[in-house]
Amino acid sequence: MSWLDTFELKMTDLRRVGSDLNRPECCIAEPDGTLWIPDNKSAVMRLDPDGTQTQTGDVGGDPNGLAMDREGNLYIANVTTGKVDKLYRDGRQEVILSEIDGEAIEEAVNFTYFDAKGRLWVSVSSRTHPRSDAIENPVDDGYVILMDDHGPRIVADGIYFTNEVRMDDRQRHLYVAETTAGRITRFRVHDNGDLSDREIYGPDPLIPGAHIDGICFDADGNLWITELSRNALLVLTPTGDVKIVAEDPPGEVMLFPTSLTFGGPDLKTCYVASLKMDHLLAFDSPVAGQPMYHWR
Repeated sequence: MSWLDTFELKMTDLRRVGSDLNRPECCIAEPDGTLWIPDNKSAVMRLDPDGTQTQTGDVGGDPNGLAMDREGNLYIANVTTGKVDKLYRDGRQEVILSEIDGEAIEEAVNFTYFDAKGRLWVSVSSRTHPRSDAIENPVDDGYVILMDDHGPRIVADGIYFTNEVRMDDRQRHLYVAETTAGRITRFRVHDNGDLSDREIYGPDPLIPGAHIDGICFDADGNLWITELSRNALLVLTPTGDVKIVAEDPPGEVMLFPTSLTFGGPDLKTCYVASLKMDHLLAFDSPVAGQPMYHWR
């Protein structure tokens, strides 16, 4: 019997973290306990371990997904402006991606992610304008951009509202959350960053009526997933089994969960971000999370 057979989160197990946050869609945790949270009144909100909150940067639009390099600089996916902004540790900022193949992206840049080689992966949810139409009438026009030493290029296309992307510990596959299809798709990653061998990972959909958003691996290779229609957290095992470990259909405690990240000194504190709450939620996980690029 594994821990997953008996693990179930009650809403009373969730504790509030932060306050008066503005569209806290994602979260990055540092080893010292500092949290970085998207903030649409600046760029990000820095939340120190003592509870101090500091707005940092000024990128406009709606900062969405975050990634951090090993120097502590942030890479911000802006879902409204269609750009990736780099926010330096000293407060400087610059746009590092705003077009692909000579055309402006315009909107729907959703998430940023560093792999173990320091390459930056960027998800673009849809080419549809406004992007909300691609949610109401699902269409497979999302894609994934890879930014490496050769510049940005599209490496995967034909995705149903591309959301968060991650790699497993072996770095052999890129896993993609397809929001409006309610499923996980993965690709084999080649040494040069090209993708191939597309396949659905786990059930399709994961659960009936699923709309998934955030994905995050733990140290056992399980994929933790936020699900929007039930305000739920799912765990997808390497064998393809899915378990709902928490759900709050009325949204009284956990409303519109969009992302997960592991933090704390032992990577066993899990933070849940949301588009519709003004705070994060946190709980104690029975298993450590996979350390992200800036932790290694």
